[in-house]
Amino acid sequence: MTGPAAFVAFILSVSLAWAATPARAAPLLDPIDPSAQRQAASRCMLVARNLQRQALPVRMVRATGSKPQIAENPWLQRSAYEPPEVRIRYAGHATFIIETPQGVRIATDFSGAYGSDPLPDVVTMNHAHITHWTPIPDPEIQHVLKGWADADGTPAQHWLAVGDALIRNVPTDIRDGIAMERAGNSIFIFEVADLCIGHLGHLHHPLTDAHHAAIGRLDIVMVPIDGGLTLSTDAMAALVGRLQARIVLPMHRRYSPIENFLSRVRGEFDVRFEPTDTIDVSIRTLPRTPTIVILEGV
Repeated sequence: MTGPAAFVAFILSVSLAWAATPARAAPLLDPIDPSAQRQAASRCMLVARNLQRQALPVRMVRATGSKPQIAENPWLQRSAYEPPEVRIRYAGHATFIIETPQGVRIATDFSGAYGSDPLPDVVTMNHAHITHWTPIPDPEIQHVLKGWADADGTPAQHWLAVGDALIRNVPTDIRDGIAMERAGNSIFIFEVADLCIGHLGHLHHPLTDAHHAAIGRLDIVMVPIDGGLTLSTDAMAALVGRLQARIVLPMHRRYSPIENFLSRVRGEFDVRFEPTDTIDVSIRTLPRTPTIVILEGV
């Protein structure tokens, strides 16, 4: 067998070997694994724990009325320091390109169809569908992070410091026919420039308190809004309401009208349509209230 048929056969064989379905159930990854903590500390988890320990309110509400007046006080004036910005570009489907202040390029749910030019330094992948991963990533990509469990059922466990970014994951389950595949998906969290950025991947079920504890605080979250291939529209709206990230970036819309999702979150979130596929964000330029930001192409 030669030509295109041989190539297709090769791809299928590699895919089956690389994405083997776990043979047994696997527990949720312990979010405070000691060996991982020694490598790099998670600011997003530490902040969330401190808020809980001090019983401080963590839910943000939509601002109404005029801004409160603050008396003139030199100690309250904004510092001249401008924090570094992170660039986020929507490449397509479930792939965003995150570029850190030091120039580290990260591609989410990378299949190779989007975001490969220029080549990323790090890619994350989930294997619900071939549009979220590739069995043959370019060997020049320095770090390829699979979001699903190994063949023996061991969940993916990533805690990777690259340049000015910390990348970690929280395993979740996915549907596999009529059953559920344990640890078949990962929520990836990217900590960079004091921002906590989350990508939900191909999420198939509501999150438990243990998941939320492992995720920690999120400033920005990328969420699928297909309306049923992942979570239902109502379930996704409830999830973003609990996460209360300052910026929610919809993705993975497929054929569902975007208004289906927006109609569930208006009132709790502001809504902003961007004229381009890219935003630059710093800890200082986050919106005052939680905002759904729709990038061009979604």
